[in-house]
Amino acid sequence: MKLIKTTGLFLASALLMVACGQKSETVETSEAQEVAEATGKTVAVDPSASAVSWTGYKPAGKHYGTIPVTAGEVTIEGDAITSGNFTFDIAALKIGDMEEGTENYGKLHGHLQSPDFFDAANHPTATFEVTAVEPFTADATIEDKEEFETEFTPNSLSEQMVENPTHWISGNLTMRGTTKNIKFPAAVSINDGVISAKAGFNIDRTDWGLTYSDESSVADKAKDKFIYNTVNVGFEIKAD
Repeated sequence: MKLIKTTGLFLASALLMVACGQKSETVETSEAQEVAEATGKTVAVDPSASAVSWTGYKPAGKHYGTIPVTAGEVTIEGDAITSGNFTFDIAALKIGDMEEGTENYGKLHGHLQSPDFFDAANHPTATFEVTAVEPFTADATIEDKEEFETEFTPNSLSEQMVENPTHWISGNLTMRGTTKNIKFPAAVSINDGVISAKAGFNIDRTDWGLTYSDESSVADKAKDKFIYNTVNVGFEIKAD
């Protein structure tokens, strides 16, 4: 495994763990950071071998699916990645636990595309731009957010993350016109010029303005009338 060059600005804050009912970051989240400078050879992302997965939860159930990666590139200098950027097609979001073409699929898909969630008419794509990459050390601490317990409590960060991560990746995630910098563990490899990356982490959807039925009220929790703020996210990226 070849080490990836550290570039850009590192995030300084630690992962937070809070009691239920309080807003928190499920990965390190901050304001947008300086994008890493691209130096070296640029290779294109393979959309057919790349995808983003998502799972959202409510006390009575969950929904999951994918968001296509439509474009992107990674820049390599020698054995090191110096930058990367990716574009995701929100309008082409898929729901994996429902049959496409059915009435319920159409209702949920339309709701997710509406201003209640992604507002895809105004923000049809999302982007991720790398700001920094650093080695994942064996003594790195992963802390889990305490969630309100129901039958469908979201996977914790430690449950969602990939096995044997090699690096921390930091980058600016832009959705719905809002940009936040996030940092998460990932397994990254560079072999014969082929770059592969896999990660699993959680985000707080309200940081990007997706606040529909958020879990801000304990009374709402008692009535099971909310959607968890925590969303499980996974991605697989291949570039060559």
